[in-house]
Amino acid sequence: MTTVQNLDRLEERQARHTLSVQSLSKSYGEGADAVEVLHELDVRVEPNEVVCIVGPSGAGKTTLLRCLAGLLPPSSGKVMLGDQEMTEPLSEVGVVFQDYSRSLLPWMRTKENVAFPLQGRGMGRSQRMALAEQCLDAVGLPAVGRKYPWQLSGGMQQRAAIARALAYQSEILLMDEPFASVDAQTRFDLEDLVLDLRKRLGISIVVVTHDIDEAVYLADRVVVLSGHPATVVDVVDVPFGMDRDQIDTKADARFTEARRRILNEIRH
Repeated sequence: MTTVQNLDRLEERQARHTLSVQSLSKSYGEGADAVEVLHELDVRVEPNEVVCIVGPSGAGKTTLLRCLAGLLPPSSGKVMLGDQEMTEPLSEVGVVFQDYSRSLLPWMRTKENVAFPLQGRGMGRSQRMALAEQCLDAVGLPAVGRKYPWQLSGGMQQRAAIARALAYQSEILLMDEPFASVDAQTRFDLEDLVLDLRKRLGISIVVVTHDIDEAVYLADRVVVLSGHPATVVDVVDVPFGMDRDQIDTKADARFTEARRRILNEIRH
């Protein structure tokens, strides 16, 4: 496989599989001490769809995301990628964790960080570095490859973490509170980056967030969790399509109505 083919694959990557959980429950502990966190959830993410997961603090959103990633086994029910049951992490599903600063290795330059997960995939160093360079360019960081993560701002570190997930060329990207630690303007820029990547690469994206405005702005559907253990109490369709704007979309009456509906579900 040539470097050029690898670069083309990044641009042409299209989500092909539905990611779903079916009657999924998750408990921690055993026997009488077991605590059920998730109870019989049914969630679907269609190809090229953005789904946001919201709910009160402690509702199990991150637990659900880790089950979707194959990092946690369900206590009952199952996670499916197309027709395949997920019992371990798969290359088709990439993850961007909340603590992006710790996920980047401080002794590696940024481009080496992005290329690092590719070492076990049979790619030569020149191919890995060429693909990492394009991924950095895709997230708006074309000139930072030789810098160390600690030389980057928080927003740039998060872009680098997204670039690393893209380099793995997964068709589904899972993001856990990805913009919680950046300022408001950087958050807006990163939200627009996510929408651009979905449109340009054809990938599916799942975002766990506490921010209802962010969920409505990003998502085609918002899954609302509530209760102890958490259940799906609502799924809100968002009618804005792929082309959105931080000012005009958020001023739309439909945005306000979706936000009101979700907030009401979470608070009650």
